[in-house]
Amino acid sequence: MRHTVVMTGASRGIGRTAAEHILRRSPDVHLLVVTRGDSGARRAADLSVGGHTVSHVSADLGSLGSVRSAAVEVLGRLDRGGLPPLRGFVGNAGMQYTDALTEGPDGFESTFAINVLANHLFVRLLQDRFVAPARVVITASDTRFGDFRHNMGMVPGPVWKSPEVLARPGAFPGPDTAAAGRTAYSTSKLATIYLVHEYARRFPAGIDSVAYNPGFVPGTGLARNAGPVSRFAMRRILPVMALTPFATGREAAGRYLADVVLGTTEAPTGSYVDRTRATRSSEESYDPQREGELREAAERLTAAYVV
Repeated sequence: MRHTVVMTGASRGIGRTAAEHILRRSPDVHLLVVTRGDSGARRAADLSVGGHTVSHVSADLGSLGSVRSAAVEVLGRLDRGGLPPLRGFVGNAGMQYTDALTEGPDGFESTFAINVLANHLFVRLLQDRFVAPARVVITASDTRFGDFRHNMGMVPGPVWKSPEVLARPGAFPGPDTAAAGRTAYSTSKLATIYLVHEYARRFPAGIDSVAYNPGFVPGTGLARNAGPVSRFAMRRILPVMALTPFATGREAAGRYLADVVLGTTEAPTGSYVDRTRATRSSEESYDPQREGELREAAERLTAAYVV
């Protein structure tokens, strides 16, 4: 049966590879890619090669108003019959900044806005249109461990605070430093796991939510806002690490993401999938009180953008 999957972060890196695998392996999918600016038609055309069905909607994920407009457009197309039934949302887009002071147009710190609030607003606006069986997949990260084993010690572990504090610039010590920017990133990725757990509690039967960890994937566009030295290392030096057990190549990470989206990887709702298998996440990522507080805060912070 034909169905729609909405996907952010499909333009490059593991998202682009995952999108290609999803289309190749599931001919019934209408993939709707969320892109920034005027690149959507080109991205959709590239992915459509071979007869696949791909369309696009434009959104700047750093602006909740833009996210709302994109979701409203998707809802309208679903309601008018321009899209087949909605059976998936993939929140793969993510961003890391060189400080914890970058502020988006809504006044939110940009890492938290893109990695947490944009995903939640999309899910919040689309959730009533999901047709079972459906799956929400949010890309997480094992940077939340903050150790050598999981990210070679390059990203500090998360520092959890009230979600209302995390949503605003300057939440971490030395907010103008790269360390604070990386802490904002790992903390936002811990938050995505909390949201997945909350969705699992609240979604009706047949609508699953899963967190996917690709591992350390060098050579992606994640560090595109970093300084020139860091960008060079990510593009030219660290990709060699993909040949070791410490890292995952982009092709493999994208294929694993497609496996989660398509259900090839067994993952009950609320699962944390580490590359190829559902497993237990860090102890800190299981905290019902934090999970509930985060969802309530995300509801408040996005309330002005709900249709």
